[in-house]
Amino acid sequence: MLSIFRRKNNDKVKKSGLDSSVSSSDLLNEEAEPAADAEIETELSIHPAWNIPSEQMYVLRFLNNELSPLKANQISLSGIEIKPEGTGVEVTAFVRNSLNKGIKFEQVSLLLLDSDKQVIARHEFNLREIGEIPGRSSRPWTFTFPASAIQKREFSLEDWTLAFELKKKHSLDLHSTWEKSIAEEDKQKLEKLLENIQPPKSGEINFMGLSAKLADSGDLHVTVLIRNGHEKNVQLQQLPLQVEDAAGDKVAGGGFKLEDFEVKANTSKPWTFIFPSSLVTKDNPDLSNWKVSTIQ
Repeated sequence: MLSIFRRKNNDKVKKSGLDSSVSSSDLLNEEAEPAADAEIETELSIHPAWNIPSEQMYVLRFLNNELSPLKANQISLSGIEIKPEGTGVEVTAFVRNSLNKGIKFEQVSLLLLDSDKQVIARHEFNLREIGEIPGRSSRPWTFTFPASAIQKREFSLEDWTLAFELKKKHSLDLHSTWEKSIAEEDKQKLEKLLENIQPPKSGEINFMGLSAKLADSGDLHVTVLIRNGHEKNVQLQQLPLQVEDAAGDKVAGGGFKLEDFEVKANTSKPWTFIFPSSLVTKDNPDLSNWKVSTIQ
């Protein structure tokens, strides 16, 4: 049951949240449809598994009829009610689709914002359960932000906003020393590489090897991409690494101390680590294929 119908007086339900909209192409990679209509009204769509009593349907139809029209190719969230629930927060909203065709969601990151557009909560939802939202329709749904997602405990229950958090394109983050020394051609190659590889998973940090070379001194120079899949910047201070060659043999291993080393949110930072010859444990390693990993 929608949280708005747990109250005793359904006739007192009123819309307390604001609306937010994003382009369907930005959110779902859907190609834009020709904009035949300047404004698009959305009809109420109830989940097929729901059995809504007539008095509740009346409330939903009334709320839906009060919604402002959408523009073409928009996906919108229209807040109805916000309700602290235990240590979390429940939000009821219409999920609206102005496309002429139905849409489906997978994993979606949502932001809950207060009246000053400050973040109350951020959480990733699996929206497969909401089903297909038909073209030009609005579907009511309740979203539960768990305690772990709450960033602000005190906020107004009026003029809040539920919004899609669009993931920024995974990009290159160069340390200031690299910015000064790297050739523009090499920088473009790194940016092209990032465009062609899968970004790290949400909340994941991993390492991708770029080059490995044994110097005449016996030192091993390894350049890697440190890939940050978090939505926040990550500070690295101690980094224990090991390198394995094409045979799977350990070539070198050791710990590196980093000072003022930050990898920005949703970026990859290249860095070169030098293993002194004393830490190189294999003679004549096959570096035609190699990998670098953290030492657990």
